[in-house]
Amino acid sequence: MNRDTIKMLAMATMLVNHIANVFMPAGAPLTNLCLYIGYFTAVTMCYFLVEGYGYTHSKTQYAGRLFGFAVLAQLPYQLVFPEHGMAGMLQFNMLFTLLLCFLVLAAQEKIHSGFLRVFCIVLLIFASIFCDWALLAPVFTLLFAWAENSRLRKHVAFGVAAVLYGGMAWLSSMRTLGAVGALPDTLGCAMPILVSGFFILYLYNGQRAAQHRGFYKWFFYAFYPGHLLALGLLRVALLG
Repeated sequence: MNRDTIKMLAMATMLVNHIANVFMPAGAPLTNLCLYIGYFTAVTMCYFLVEGYGYTHSKTQYAGRLFGFAVLAQLPYQLVFPEHGMAGMLQFNMLFTLLLCFLVLAAQEKIHSGFLRVFCIVLLIFASIFCDWALLAPVFTLLFAWAENSRLRKHVAFGVAAVLYGGMAWLSSMRTLGAVGALPDTLGCAMPILVSGFFILYLYNGQRAAQHRGFYKWFFYAFYPGHLLALGLLRVALLG
């Protein structure tokens, strides 16, 4: 599978997750399954962000595209998820998170002072608290940057990412469900990350689509605000 095919799959799983979030009854088994399916997306996009950072001809333009489409997506994101946010504060969408992840990579590459580099990276990670996939996405990005040129390290990176997200889900769920009762949620959060690792490590051919590259490049940016706008308008129409 080429990179664009896997990213198209990631867009589809994200759509399933968002539909479940908005229109399906919370806590129902089918709803939870759809939510879990969507967890394939964030880790996959973090992996390809690291890969794209190394390939891009202009890092400034790459960051500019992320920022522009993040701004474009914010209002639709609020329409879809009006209740999201910490302590009643605004939550920023996933493209802002990916922009912070991009800046983490830039800090890692450009800042030569060890102390200053670590300080900036930690600051960027904590800035993600106000975004979707807070804290985890920048950590995934650092894992994949560490693993970039080693297949063994990539296996470790996906494994650690799955343990981190599964562990966080277990700690969150065990307070109400108990240690054993929290295991299904733990597996539901960890497995999509391992599935992403399987696709990337065993099915990905390391190439872009042979044709229509321009279409794919802009589609992946435009799909995010576009699908959020459609879901947000539908949500307002149906649910008020």
